[in-house]
Amino acid sequence: MANKPEDWCFLADRDLRAAEHLASTMRPVPVEIICFHCQQAGEKYLKGFVTLKENKEPPYIHDVAQLCKLCEKYDSTFSGILKLCSILTEFGIQPRYDRMMQLSEDDMHQAVKCAQEVEVFIKTKMPETDEGM
Repeated sequence: MANKPEDWCFLADRDLRAAEHLASTMRPVPVEIICFHCQQAGEKYLKGFVTLKENKEPPYIHDVAQLCKLCEKYDSTFSGILKLCSILTEFGIQPRYDRMMQLSEDDMHQAVKCAQEVEVFIKTKMPETDEGM
């Protein structure tokens, strides 16, 4: 389990880079897997910020919007990414288990874009590290 902000961001980067790689190289495109990795990236970026502010493990939740609201307690500008986080939340557990849920490539592109925007936002809030976070 990650216990430092940079650990969470490292894991988030891996999820997002995996999603981007799958989207650009794998055919047929594994839309559900890509969307899930994007949700995971958003979740982990926010957990990195929570860890930075609370200096302890973040709550065990997967709702990216709820994590964003927690971050907002420390920095009101997080309200600006709440909609992105709400979109990412939709791509969490349900796409992995609900075989009836149909995700499109448009959904996938939206998920990747949302995760990338959360990444950029979070990285402006996190201190630089030697590890290239």
